[in-house]
Amino acid sequence: MATARVRDGGSALPRGFWAAARVWLEKPQVANRRLCGAAIEAEGTVALGEGAAPPEGAAEDGPRRLWALWREARGPLPPPLRPWGGAELRALLRALLPRGRPRAPPARELAVQDVYNGTVTFLPLEENSEGKYCIKKGNIYQIQLTHVKDEEWSMSIVAPFPEDWFSDGITYPKLAWLGNELLPKLVKWSVEQKPSEFKSTLSLISVAKYSKVYEDLKEKYREMVKVWPEVTDPEKFVYEDVAIAAYLLESAIMPGDSHLFPDADWLIGNHSDELTPWIPVIAARSSNSCCYFVLPCCFFDFHGKYSRRQSKKTQYREYLDFVTQVGFVCGFHVEEDCLRIPSTKRVCLIGKNRTYPPSEWAVIDKQITQYINNRQTCALVRCDRRVGFNLKDHGVCEEAGSELPENEADAAGTIWMPGFQPREKVEQIRNCASLPRDFVDDVVLKVANLLLNATPQKSCPNMHGGNTNSWNQGESFSLKEVAEHLNKETLKRLKSECGGLQTLLKNNHQVFEVLNGRVHIRDWRKEKPSRKSKPEVKRRLSAEAFKTRLCWFFIHHPDGCSLPSESCPYAHGTEELRQSQIIKKKKHRQ
Repeated sequence: MATARVRDGGSALPRGFWAAARVWLEKPQVANRRLCGAAIEAEGTVALGEGAAPPEGAAEDGPRRLWALWREARGPLPPPLRPWGGAELRALLRALLPRGRPRAPPARELAVQDVYNGTVTFLPLEENSEGKYCIKKGNIYQIQLTHVKDEEWSMSIVAPFPEDWFSDGITYPKLAWLGNELLPKLVKWSVEQKPSEFKSTLSLISVAKYSKVYEDLKEKYREMVKVWPEVTDPEKFVYEDVAIAAYLLESAIMPGDSHLFPDADWLIGNHSDELTPWIPVIAARSSNSCCYFVLPCCFFDFHGKYSRRQSKKTQYREYLDFVTQVGFVCGFHVEEDCLRIPSTKRVCLIGKNRTYPPSEWAVIDKQITQYINNRQTCALVRCDRRVGFNLKDHGVCEEAGSELPENEADAAGTIWMPGFQPREKVEQIRNCASLPRDFVDDVVLKVANLLLNATPQKSCPNMHGGNTNSWNQGESFSLKEVAEHLNKETLKRLKSECGGLQTLLKNNHQVFEVLNGRVHIRDWRKEKPSRKSKPEVKRRLSAEAFKTRLCWFFIHHPDGCSLPSESCPYAHGTEELRQSQIIKKKKHRQ
């Protein structure tokens, strides 16, 4: 038995206990990472007593199986499990789905919730030779909630047959795991339950089917991970797109009659940026059977960047509501789900079914045009208040014009919004990263000499290795003062880059430190290691980048580097240079 004391100062219990139990029942993967999830195969109320009749609907497969299992399980429970109590219990049949490709069918459990006694009992099932499931003795366990006094509660996990506990390392971890890992999570969830703005992951689809398709696609594209040419983590970027199961077009789409897809069953918008609110419109106008899936990320309206209108919601929630509203205006029943991907923007919106009969399409099409035009006009007049226009509370500006002027509409032709500008196929890099290396090196040297020569007498002792020489730290200059010492051609070239001089100096962080608009020579002796432990991947990348570049101070600073060779992350001379392991891996893969 494992027990934890719980102090509830906010009246979260016992309601929070049942919410936490529900998480473990429906989403066991949040605690046991070796599971993909759980498929709820049947659920309903069951009654105690021999004469109890099966519930309505028990002729169906799920309820019939549930009732048959309950008839076998409803006898006395062995101590230290609490016996059944109350008139009615709630039983749930679930299949536990392991990650990867399971060699055996998923394990099944009958879970029984006893609100009267504050318990959830988990009864593992095994299949007999006749293909029927029966209760398995070994891995039975029960989660118990006990009210001690006042705000004091206790939560326990008990197993009546610890000597018979069988651990397969996946579906059933070791018995100690229940007390050391699961119990603390249940306690935390019980008292910290906060209503989420979003649905739970994969709420609109079968988790079992998703798990199988995901593993099939993962196996199919596994080779991409082995030959991934980027420094970024391939498992995130390859498997995230596998999880989304979306393939993007290599061409720009202008919202208009010339970019409709009458033969498509689905339009998929994955990080579709400027096209995100247009996806439901294109789907609605493509055909009466076209559905859409959109995964909003960056916030765009029909005409440009999305402007917030409600401060009570997060920007993300507000934008999701806007895209949902667009789908409603386009005549869709819009459903929301949460993908299981390694991203903070993982809420998707799905439009499958229409709210109108095909005969009313002309009315819906006019409604769409009116809504888009109103959004554009509202943006032009900077309309910030929400007023309905005839869709009840679906938020557009009433005083804005309902249609474009006739001459503009004619000029637009097949373009639904004149002036819409899709992103260029190749975006210009404007962060100083594309500047020639010799140009950057020249600017860095000029700025460094400016700082070092300003006050040559200002220096500090370098005590590394007993060396008593002084090391010139130079003076600090404002960015404006630095710019005044550079010629016009250099400044003009930097001005064409986003951030200009400041960006270039920050990019060269080995040499400079820019704080509060002032430029300093970086003194590596003052650099403090991060207190937070870095993830394994970042630690590995940091080690691989050690001494892969020459030390600027060793070459250019009049006093050399402030650090001894063994402490400096950069090479003191070409003999110390070593090739980056990342580069080696790239060449090997290529």
